[in-house]
Amino acid sequence: MADNPLVTIIVPVYNAKRYLSYCVESILGQSYRNLQIILVDDGSTDTSGKLCDIFAVKDPRVAVIHQANGGIGKAQNAGLDHAEGDYIAFADNDDILDRRNIEYLLHALLQTNADMSKARWRQFGVSELDTVKQQAAVGASEPGTITVFRSPLRAYQTVFCKSLRVIGTALGQKTEARYFNEANWCRLYRRELWDGLRFPEGVYAQDVMVAGELYSRMNLVADLDSVLYNWLQSGSSVTHSERSFSFYHDNVEAGAANFELALSQGITPMRSYYTLMGSVAEEHAANDAKCDQNLRTLDEDVTRAEVLIAKLTPCQRMQCALTRGLRLADKFVYDRMVKNMR
Repeated sequence: MADNPLVTIIVPVYNAKRYLSYCVESILGQSYRNLQIILVDDGSTDTSGKLCDIFAVKDPRVAVIHQANGGIGKAQNAGLDHAEGDYIAFADNDDILDRRNIEYLLHALLQTNADMSKARWRQFGVSELDTVKQQAAVGASEPGTITVFRSPLRAYQTVFCKSLRVIGTALGQKTEARYFNEANWCRLYRRELWDGLRFPEGVYAQDVMVAGELYSRMNLVADLDSVLYNWLQSGSSVTHSERSFSFYHDNVEAGAANFELALSQGITPMRSYYTLMGSVAEEHAANDAKCDQNLRTLDEDVTRAEVLIAKLTPCQRMQCALTRGLRLADKFVYDRMVKNMR
């Protein structure tokens, strides 16, 4: 392995003309310079595609892929197929990376021989864009602690509730360090983790659908107790605005797949139980759930959830129900915090 390995950063781009420059400039300004930056224009109908081309002219490290709109999964796959780096990172087209993001994540991987490194992130509103840009350009201080842990699939399934993370950390269990969600940003992966693994295309929850398989391929994960990524909270994002029946059904599919994978490896699927139960409930409430096809799909999803839950022991059911209740309380607070960001 070279002392200065190539890192590929993949950025799916779709109708992001207002925020794209903030994101790409934060990547071009990284303290670690040996980068391949792949901007995948997923059929944008605004000027995002032209902006991507302008960045490619200005900096030879930038490569642009223009493709017909196929969703974020297809865009991420296009980036993976063209990636040349020994390490892979992702970024959303409206977020801002701290200047030391890649430097610190790569150092942690090389130092610990982990399969993935990750750091902390913070959320911010649109009104804070310029302030966050300036702060990110300065760069974070070196992490105070790098925590290495095993069995990331178990951590993914069991350390997902903020309340439990706070309690566990207070008890000296380093629980916060073991937390990570399905998002692929603010992480650095060894390239080989993605060999033969791609995101499902044309669906929602593409990141959830690969999560179980991806984490089961890992042995060690390194966590940095430093904020290296700034996540823009926008009411127009899919995460906060999409409420269709298809959206919830895709989350049922993803939750069920990860539920079964966790059980097959002797892990209590707490996170996937939460995803499965919540998405089935939301299918009931979706505005278009009264059409015949959706009703049939809903019946199938309810049956599938019942079959999976029946595989849990009484103790596991209690754990899953308890953590789901705590997570719902966390979500209540979180949703109101996000809605107040401007």
